[in-house]
Amino acid sequence: MKNPSVCLRVAVAVCLTALLPVHAQVIKVACVGDSITAGFGLATNTDAYPAVLGRLLGTSYQTANFGVGGTTLLRKGDYPYWNTTAFQNATSSAPDIVIIELGANDSKPQNWQYKSEFAGDLGDLIDVFANLSSRPRVFVCQCTPAYGLAANINPDVIKNEVIPMIKQVAKQRSVTTVNLYTALSRRPELFADLLHPNAAGAAILAKTLHAALLTP
Repeated sequence: MKNPSVCLRVAVAVCLTALLPVHAQVIKVACVGDSITAGFGLATNTDAYPAVLGRLLGTSYQTANFGVGGTTLLRKGDYPYWNTTAFQNATSSAPDIVIIELGANDSKPQNWQYKSEFAGDLGDLIDVFANLSSRPRVFVCQCTPAYGLAANINPDVIKNEVIPMIKQVAKQRSVTTVNLYTALSRRPELFADLLHPNAAGAAILAKTLHAALLTP
């Protein structure tokens, strides 16, 4: 016959275990992009938008920065994101959420000569992430504004050509677009070099993305 006291202790232990909170799996967020994502001119680990977004999301999320300065969405661009180690790392990270922020460097004349391929390349990039085994939600950002011709980036091309293509492709792929352009429009004081948001600008981007990610 089993010892009654032992049976009681086992039963109590089982009950207490059942009452313990179940720790949800951490949601992994992959931030894919160019120097805006990488945090050019900022302390990447604290002030770049992915770091700020991570703090806003809290401990249930793990936000990783896969930004690479100067990269293009276009495969034929002068520095395709496709060819970077960051791209390989992002796709192998099994993300639950992917944020794509690319397109500004594509507005450079040497890159925009291939604009007829922009929509196809964006669609392919969305598909690469959407079809990962982790089946992440994909968000595509409308580029931040540029406040002058700097580094060959063309503000008018971004506004009038790149962003409309981004919106069109995102709609075709049924993924959410996040309007970072409007978030920083008419805020040139947040851009020390006309192109890259300062810490305050990056914080606005993070808040804008935070709201988008938490919208069902």
